[in-house]
Amino acid sequence: MELSDIDLLDRDMFTRGVPHEWFTYLRHNAPIYHHPEPDGGPGFWVITKYRDVYAVGRDAHTYSSDQDHGGVVGLEEVTVAPPDYGDAKIMLTMDPPQHTRYRKLVNKGFTPRMINALEPLIRERSVKILDDAIARGDCDFVVDVAAELPLQAIAELIGVPFEDRHKLFDWSNRMIGSEDPEYMVAETDAFSAQFEMFVYAGELAEQRKAEPRDDIMSALLAAEIEGDKLTPMEFNLFFLLLAVAGNETTRNAISHGLNAFLEHPEQYEELVGDIDGVIPTATEEILRWASPVMYFRRNVMQDTTLSGVDFKAGEKVSIWYCSANRDEEVFEDPFTFDVRRSPNEHLAFGGGGPHFCLGASLARMEVRVLFEELAQRVPHLTRRGDTQPLRSNFIGGIKHLPVAFS
Repeated sequence: MELSDIDLLDRDMFTRGVPHEWFTYLRHNAPIYHHPEPDGGPGFWVITKYRDVYAVGRDAHTYSSDQDHGGVVGLEEVTVAPPDYGDAKIMLTMDPPQHTRYRKLVNKGFTPRMINALEPLIRERSVKILDDAIARGDCDFVVDVAAELPLQAIAELIGVPFEDRHKLFDWSNRMIGSEDPEYMVAETDAFSAQFEMFVYAGELAEQRKAEPRDDIMSALLAAEIEGDKLTPMEFNLFFLLLAVAGNETTRNAISHGLNAFLEHPEQYEELVGDIDGVIPTATEEILRWASPVMYFRRNVMQDTTLSGVDFKAGEKVSIWYCSANRDEEVFEDPFTFDVRRSPNEHLAFGGGGPHFCLGASLARMEVRVLFEELAQRVPHLTRRGDTQPLRSNFIGGIKHLPVAFS
């Protein structure tokens, strides 16, 4: 293999799964690599080692997430103007101190009490989803199980009625999965999904203002720090972030977990044989293995040096979590799926810093509870068809995974 063989902009390559052979080559030969860009674009830096991904993620002063400097998604130069949200931004595309202020406000809705209070409901919903799938014998695990639980959990969290939960699924697919032929829509349709979601969020906000409940939406609308509250557009954008990020990423972590157990049946036997003892470490291994968000982009704000490589202000940097989570210097036998792996300081949630995943506790709970309940009910898993990865170099997704339960 040579560096010229590597093209991280080739989405079709990702339809066969994450090209780990590329990332392994980069970690060993060019851990910080300047990737070319077609059509005369300036190219972008690819960062693949755990230590460097971790360092960039924690330094928001040098490496910006702000949408005004390029944002966190998209490696190529774009010609289409992003939607105009006025002064409001999605939390992912902010830097401190704006991000710090926003995070303090939304943290009011993500207290440990509010998240822990969801576990009985998540367990109840997990049991119902699994029992329905088991009763049928065969199912598409992604559609029937992995997508359903996060949808129901996030709908409960943000106060969306149960019967409306699939609106979240549709909006998410139209906005995130649009590079895949199965979900592909025109750019105008992706924007219309945002508009539909904002209208829905506004209606929900008015309902909660009139009749507050003990849910995160009511908490967010009431949140206030030194007289500062979320504006209506900030509320809309946070609803979008929760609905998409809280749905898409957990769905894919669960799907990758099941796929890993199908590929490593001895590990599923470990879980079935000792659920209480194995489930804590198995949850973390599933998250490491899945790395549902493969990369985030950062934008260099000032000339700097990282691990001996010089960056210039204005350059694009991509930090690849799916590579960092297979770094041989950090994880022993990183390509072995080991449900008893410990320690396991993976970067599936970003590795700390200002943008550490706000929903990490909820995602962990959903993965843990679902596989606890699955292992209790289904001692043997059988694949009924090929795994179909999502066509995306951003989301490490699985579209379909036919299985049988026995």
